[in-house]
Amino acid sequence: MQRVNTEEVLDSDLCPPLEAQTSLRDLCRINRWFGGVSTTRCLIERAASVTGQKHFSVLEVASGFGEVPREAGRQLTRKGITLDITDLDRVPSHLQRGHRGLVADAMALPFRDGSFDLVNCSLFAHHLEPTELAAFASEALRVSRRAVLINDLIRHPLHLALVYAGFLLMRSHVSRIDGLASVKRAYTPKEIRQILSSAATAQKIELSCHYLFRMGIIVWKDQG
Repeated sequence: MQRVNTEEVLDSDLCPPLEAQTSLRDLCRINRWFGGVSTTRCLIERAASVTGQKHFSVLEVASGFGEVPREAGRQLTRKGITLDITDLDRVPSHLQRGHRGLVADAMALPFRDGSFDLVNCSLFAHHLEPTELAAFASEALRVSRRAVLINDLIRHPLHLALVYAGFLLMRSHVSRIDGLASVKRAYTPKEIRQILSSAATAQKIELSCHYLFRMGIIVWKDQG
Protein backbone atom coordinates (compact mmCIF):
# COMPACT_ATOMS: atom_id res chain seq x y z
CA MET A 1 0.00 0.00 0.00
CA GLN A 2 1.72 3.17 -1.21
CA ARG A 3 1.59 6.36 0.84
CA VAL A 4 -0.79 8.98 -0.61
CA ASN A 5 -0.53 12.47 0.84
CA THR A 6 -3.97 14.12 0.77
CA GLU A 7 -4.75 17.18 2.88
CA GLU A 8 -7.32 16.55 5.59
CA VAL A 9 -10.41 18.73 5.93
CA LEU A 10 -9.76 19.47 9.60
CA ASP A 11 -6.40 20.97 8.62
CA SER A 12 -8.09 23.41 6.27
CA ASP A 13 -9.04 26.94 7.27
CA LEU A 14 -12.25 26.32 5.32
CA CYS A 15 -13.56 23.68 7.75
CA PRO A 16 -16.67 25.15 9.46
CA PRO A 17 -16.05 25.65 13.20
CA LEU A 18 -19.03 23.55 14.33
CA GLU A 19 -18.02 20.71 12.01
CA ALA A 20 -14.47 20.92 13.33
CA GLN A 21 -15.72 20.68 16.92
CA THR A 22 -17.81 17.59 16.09
CA SER A 23 -14.86 15.96 14.33
CA LEU A 24 -12.56 16.68 17.29
CA ARG A 25 -15.09 15.01 19.59
CA ASP A 26 -15.06 12.00 17.26
CA LEU A 27 -11.28 11.92 17.64
CA CYS A 28 -11.65 11.93 21.42
CA ARG A 29 -13.79 8.80 21.29
CA ILE A 30 -11.52 7.09 18.75
CA ASN A 31 -8.48 7.78 20.93
CA ARG A 32 -10.19 6.45 24.06
CA TRP A 33 -11.56 3.29 22.44
CA PHE A 34 -8.99 2.36 19.81
CA GLY A 35 -5.52 2.66 21.23
CA GLY A 36 -4.73 6.36 21.20
CA VAL A 37 -4.75 6.93 24.95
CA SER A 38 -3.20 3.57 25.81
CA THR A 39 -0.32 4.11 23.37
CA THR A 40 0.61 7.48 24.90
CA ARG A 41 0.24 6.02 28.40
CA CYS A 42 2.73 3.27 27.51
CA LEU A 43 5.20 5.78 26.08
CA ILE A 44 5.11 7.98 29.18
CA GLU A 45 5.38 4.95 31.44
CA ARG A 46 8.45 3.88 29.48
CA ALA A 47 9.96 7.35 29.88
CA ALA A 48 9.36 7.14 33.63
CA SER A 49 10.99 3.71 33.79
CA VAL A 50 14.12 4.82 31.92
CA THR A 51 14.58 8.22 33.58
CA GLY A 52 13.36 7.38 37.07
CA GLN A 53 11.17 10.48 37.04
CA LYS A 54 7.65 10.46 38.44
CA HIS A 55 6.62 13.93 37.32
CA PHE A 56 6.92 15.31 33.78
CA SER A 57 6.23 18.65 32.17
CA VAL A 58 4.68 17.83 28.78
CA LEU A 59 4.18 19.96 25.68
CA GLU A 60 1.34 18.49 23.62
CA VAL A 61 1.91 19.59 20.00
CA ALA A 62 -1.02 19.79 17.54
CA SER A 63 -3.09 19.09 20.62
CA GLY A 64 -6.66 19.62 19.48
CA PHE A 65 -8.69 19.18 22.64
CA GLY A 66 -5.63 17.68 24.39
CA GLU A 67 -7.59 14.68 25.65
CA VAL A 68 -4.94 12.04 24.92
CA PRO A 69 -2.22 13.09 27.41
CA ARG A 70 -4.78 14.13 30.02
CA GLU A 71 -6.62 10.81 29.99
CA ALA A 72 -3.28 8.99 29.92
CA GLY A 73 -2.21 11.14 32.87
CA ARG A 74 -5.33 10.26 34.84
CA GLN A 75 -4.58 6.58 34.35
CA LEU A 76 -0.91 7.02 35.25
CA THR A 77 -1.68 8.61 38.62
CA ARG A 78 -2.44 5.08 39.84
CA LYS A 79 1.26 4.36 39.33
CA GLY A 80 2.39 7.57 40.95
CA ILE A 81 3.23 9.32 37.67
CA THR A 82 1.96 12.88 37.26
CA LEU A 83 1.94 15.26 34.28
CA ASP A 84 1.93 19.02 33.88
CA ILE A 85 0.52 19.55 30.36
CA THR A 86 0.68 22.54 28.03
CA ASP A 87 -1.32 22.39 24.78
CA LEU A 88 -0.18 23.89 21.49
CA ASP A 89 -2.21 24.10 18.27
CA ARG A 90 -2.14 26.35 15.23
CA VAL A 91 -5.95 26.79 15.27
CA PRO A 92 -7.30 28.76 18.27
CA SER A 93 -10.73 27.09 18.18
CA HIS A 94 -9.14 23.64 18.53
CA LEU A 95 -7.83 24.45 21.99
CA GLN A 96 -10.03 23.41 24.88
CA ARG A 97 -11.16 26.04 27.36
CA GLY A 98 -9.79 25.49 30.84
CA HIS A 99 -6.55 23.96 29.57
CA ARG A 100 -3.20 25.74 29.55
CA GLY A 101 -2.52 26.30 25.88
CA LEU A 102 -1.27 28.60 23.17
CA VAL A 103 -1.53 29.09 19.43
CA ALA A 104 1.73 28.48 17.58
CA ASP A 105 3.44 26.66 14.71
CA ALA A 106 4.69 23.16 15.56
CA MET A 107 7.63 23.67 13.22
CA ALA A 108 8.88 26.73 15.13
CA LEU A 109 8.08 26.13 18.79
CA PRO A 110 8.11 29.40 20.78
CA PHE A 111 10.11 28.03 23.71
CA ARG A 112 13.68 28.05 24.90
CA ASP A 113 15.86 24.94 24.64
CA GLY A 114 14.93 22.29 27.19
CA SER A 115 11.69 23.94 28.29
CA PHE A 116 9.77 20.66 28.80
CA ASP A 117 10.69 17.19 29.97
CA LEU A 118 8.69 15.62 27.14
CA VAL A 119 7.28 16.85 23.85
CA ASN A 120 4.37 14.67 22.78
CA CYS A 121 2.16 14.50 19.71
CA SER A 122 -0.74 12.25 18.77
CA LEU A 123 -1.92 11.76 15.18
CA PHE A 124 0.29 14.57 13.94
CA ALA A 125 3.30 12.87 12.35
CA HIS A 126 1.38 11.57 9.33
CA HIS A 127 0.40 15.14 8.43
CA LEU A 128 4.04 15.88 7.65
CA GLU A 129 6.14 14.96 4.66
CA PRO A 130 9.40 13.12 5.43
CA THR A 131 11.60 16.23 5.44
CA GLU A 132 9.04 18.08 7.56
CA LEU A 133 8.80 15.21 10.02
CA ALA A 134 12.58 15.10 10.47
CA ALA A 135 12.60 18.89 10.96
CA PHE A 136 9.79 18.68 13.52
CA ALA A 137 11.62 15.97 15.45
CA SER A 138 14.74 18.15 15.60
CA GLU A 139 12.72 21.16 16.78
CA ALA A 140 10.85 19.07 19.36
CA LEU A 141 14.13 17.61 20.64
CA ARG A 142 15.48 21.13 21.05
CA VAL A 143 12.57 22.06 23.33
CA SER A 144 12.61 18.78 25.28
CA ARG A 145 14.92 17.75 28.11
CA ARG A 146 14.32 14.00 27.92
CA ALA A 147 12.52 12.78 24.81
CA VAL A 148 9.99 13.31 22.05
CA LEU A 149 7.00 10.95 22.07
CA ILE A 150 5.08 10.24 18.86
CA ASN A 151 1.78 8.36 18.77
CA ASP A 152 0.56 7.72 15.24
CA LEU A 153 -1.17 5.39 12.80
CA ILE A 154 0.32 2.52 10.83
CA ARG A 155 -0.49 2.46 7.12
CA HIS A 156 -1.99 -0.92 6.22
CA PRO A 157 -4.84 -2.13 3.92
CA LEU A 158 -6.65 -3.79 6.84
CA HIS A 159 -6.47 -0.54 8.78
CA LEU A 160 -8.17 1.23 5.86
CA ALA A 161 -10.93 -1.39 5.88
CA LEU A 162 -11.43 -0.84 9.62
CA VAL A 163 -11.95 2.88 9.04
CA TYR A 164 -14.73 2.13 6.55
CA ALA A 165 -16.27 -0.25 9.09
CA GLY A 166 -16.12 2.47 11.74
CA PHE A 167 -18.08 5.07 9.79
CA LEU A 168 -21.17 4.41 11.94
CA LEU A 169 -19.23 5.54 15.03
CA MET A 170 -18.36 8.89 13.47
CA ARG A 171 -20.85 11.73 13.82
CA SER A 172 -19.04 14.05 11.43
CA HIS A 173 -18.63 13.50 7.70
CA VAL A 174 -15.28 15.28 8.10
CA SER A 175 -14.18 12.47 10.41
CA ARG A 176 -14.98 9.90 7.72
CA ILE A 177 -13.09 11.76 5.00
CA ASP A 178 -10.14 12.52 7.24
CA GLY A 179 -10.06 9.01 8.71
CA LEU A 180 -9.44 7.52 5.28
CA ALA A 181 -6.94 10.22 4.35
CA SER A 182 -5.05 9.69 7.63
CA VAL A 183 -4.46 5.99 7.02
CA LYS A 184 -3.45 6.59 3.40
CA ARG A 185 -0.87 9.22 4.36
CA ALA A 186 0.41 7.41 7.46
CA TYR A 187 3.85 5.82 7.60
CA THR A 188 4.97 2.28 8.27
CA PRO A 189 7.24 1.64 11.29
CA LYS A 190 10.23 1.08 9.00
CA GLU A 191 9.64 4.35 7.15
CA ILE A 192 9.25 6.47 10.25
CA ARG A 193 12.35 5.00 11.89
CA GLN A 194 14.41 5.88 8.81
CA ILE A 195 13.02 9.43 8.75
CA LEU A 196 13.55 10.11 12.45
CA SER A 197 17.06 8.71 12.51
CA SER A 198 18.17 11.83 10.66
CA ALA A 199 16.86 14.16 13.38
CA ALA A 200 19.60 16.21 15.00
CA THR A 201 20.48 15.51 18.66
CA ALA A 202 18.62 12.19 18.66
CA GLN A 203 20.41 9.67 20.85
CA LYS A 204 18.25 6.62 20.35
CA ILE A 205 14.90 5.71 18.81
CA GLU A 206 12.52 3.16 20.33
CA LEU A 207 9.51 2.00 18.31
CA SER A 208 6.64 -0.18 19.46
CA CYS A 209 3.40 -1.35 17.86
CA HIS A 210 0.11 -1.12 19.74
CA TYR A 211 -3.60 -1.91 19.58
CA LEU A 212 -5.38 -1.43 16.23
CA PHE A 213 -2.53 -0.26 14.02
CA ARG A 214 -1.02 2.31 16.35
CA MET A 215 2.69 2.82 16.74
CA GLY A 216 4.55 4.60 19.51
CA ILE A 217 7.95 6.17 19.03
CA ILE A 218 10.34 7.57 21.63
CA VAL A 219 13.14 9.73 20.26
CA TRP A 220 15.53 10.13 23.19
CA LYS A 221 17.43 13.36 23.68
CA ASP A 222 21.19 13.06 23.63
CA GLN A 223 22.14 13.83 27.22
CA GLY A 224 25.78 14.39 26.33
